[in-house]
Amino acid sequence: MPRPRHTLKNAHQEMQLIRVRSWVAALAVLVLIGVLASRLVYLQVMQHDVYITRSEKNRVRVEPLPPTRGLIFDRRGELLAENRPTYNLTLVRERADDLDATLELLAELLELPEKEIEAFRQRSRQRQRPYQPALLMSDLDARQIARLAVNRYRLPGVEVEGQLLRYYPDPEIMSHALGFVGRINTDELERLDSGNYAGTHFIGKTGVERFYEDALHGKAGLRKIETNARGRVLRELERSDPVPGQDLTLTLDKRMQQLAVDLLGGRRGSIVAIEPATGDILAMVSTPGFDSNQFVTGISVANYRELQDDIDLPLFNRATRGHYPPGSTIKPFMAIAGLSEGRITPRTTIRDPGYYQLPNDSRRYRNWLRWGHGRVDLERALEVSNNTYFYSLAHELGIDGISRQLRRFGFGERVAEDIYGESPGLLPSREWKRGRFDMPWYPGETLSAGIGQGYWQITPLQLASATALLANRGHRVPPHLAARVGDKEVRMDRTKIEPDIELADAGWWQDVIDGMEAVLSGREGTARRSGQGLKYRMAGKSGTAQVFSLGKDEKYNAEELAERLRDHALFMAFAPVEDPQIAVAVIVENAGGGSSHAAHLARAMTDKWLLDFKHLPRLQRAGNDNTSVTTQKTPGGVEG
Repeated sequence: MPRPRHTLKNAHQEMQLIRVRSWVAALAVLVLIGVLASRLVYLQVMQHDVYITRSEKNRVRVEPLPPTRGLIFDRRGELLAENRPTYNLTLVRERADDLDATLELLAELLELPEKEIEAFRQRSRQRQRPYQPALLMSDLDARQIARLAVNRYRLPGVEVEGQLLRYYPDPEIMSHALGFVGRINTDELERLDSGNYAGTHFIGKTGVERFYEDALHGKAGLRKIETNARGRVLRELERSDPVPGQDLTLTLDKRMQQLAVDLLGGRRGSIVAIEPATGDILAMVSTPGFDSNQFVTGISVANYRELQDDIDLPLFNRATRGHYPPGSTIKPFMAIAGLSEGRITPRTTIRDPGYYQLPNDSRRYRNWLRWGHGRVDLERALEVSNNTYFYSLAHELGIDGISRQLRRFGFGERVAEDIYGESPGLLPSREWKRGRFDMPWYPGETLSAGIGQGYWQITPLQLASATALLANRGHRVPPHLAARVGDKEVRMDRTKIEPDIELADAGWWQDVIDGMEAVLSGREGTARRSGQGLKYRMAGKSGTAQVFSLGKDEKYNAEELAERLRDHALFMAFAPVEDPQIAVAVIVENAGGGSSHAAHLARAMTDKWLLDFKHLPRLQRAGNDNTSVTTQKTPGGVEG
């Protein structure tokens, strides 16, 4: 059977179909071109600033240039704090492909102990702004640098950079006075000027380093560099050099510092020496000290715990923060208070039977000499350190008069111009006790205050400052540590300083000083052994500060007490009497009587300054006397 014939194709219909398909294809192409064009306009026009910035960041990088920290010198130009070259490990987090993997590799290459790895990770998170390097490790050794160099291709964002690191040539004798620098921590990052501290990894933490941080640090610089895709520097496009920190010249004398440390001989204590006419602090020592270089690169946990747990408290600055009862060293100032208040005259005498009794009170407040000193006037009371005389005077003054008068000498106040962390101590008063204990003040407590016991708390720096004020016959020159910042002398603004102490009779100063001179040169002077062979006139006062209170009629016996319960030995002095050039305060903890265990230390300090160094010129000042620095318990009977 034949097949049926097929109908021929419709050419017109085929052309219509092709034409429709062509238009659809053309339209799709046009739509795609439009999308591409709009995207191109968006990227090239609307997002031009964004992408040009990203491009520049890939090609051009801005790096901070940290300033060189200023050096610190003593008054004779001896270097106390310098900068030595070292290599640091830094990390730019944004350039690290995998931060955790990078840190793990670094810990492996540097062979870090497990206990330090977490601190290592924390440092990687500390930074001031994007693309700024975080300091991971300081003072790399040659072996570590070599291992990092070999593996550099595996460590994007990690750099080994050369930098000057703080170094203290004499840390043990200068640790407390100078303080130290350390790594910038998170809290400090929040308060610092991120621009000025860009690239800086260290900041002053304590002492002079902290107080004069702004001057010592300097101003950071910047440099703009061009890099390739791998981050390698091709050329430097622009540079703004950093301004180095200013050098600091202190009033301290390194030789006097060393002498003070040697005299204390490892015992717990402090020696502060001041030049009365200028307020220059010649020595300010607290022992034991510590190696401040450990803190610059970051002290290990074990070493820091060892310092913290040390029973002798080497980290504690006894000179500015140690609190001690002044003992009998307070008596010359009590004498001035009594004269100023009109309670005594230089010729006022009492009869000392060996004790003092308050009216209508059977309790006896004993003199250190049980049988008493007989008839005693002001000069002899100071010479023999008679407690009964000053019990009587304290009762006459009352605690209000004592507080009012002795505050003029700086007790209960911060006395220095430029010492970071100085404590004001404690000058007892009626108001203080009410606020502290919600209790009234009792008359017996006034007697304790009159001989420097009870609630009293002073610092060695305060005692030295008050001694210098006494040596100056009331002329006030606040103590300070800085002599020059760069080429500029540090000056005090006398309009901001408390007025001088003026007495109704200027001769009273000499009356008190005569009694202090008799302490060393008098027949009954408590420190007459230390005064033997003096080649100049020296005035001083010994003191013995109780660590705990004795009961009624109880006798002190050092041999029966644990070493740390024994009395503190104190001595304050100045010389020469007619032209004071040095005032000294000495405190030796748990040493016993001040006349036996502290007076000879003060004598050694004055001997060295006046006899060995007197041919040297004084530190040059820009002015004369008006030159000043602008900076921003119940007693049990104690021998003097």
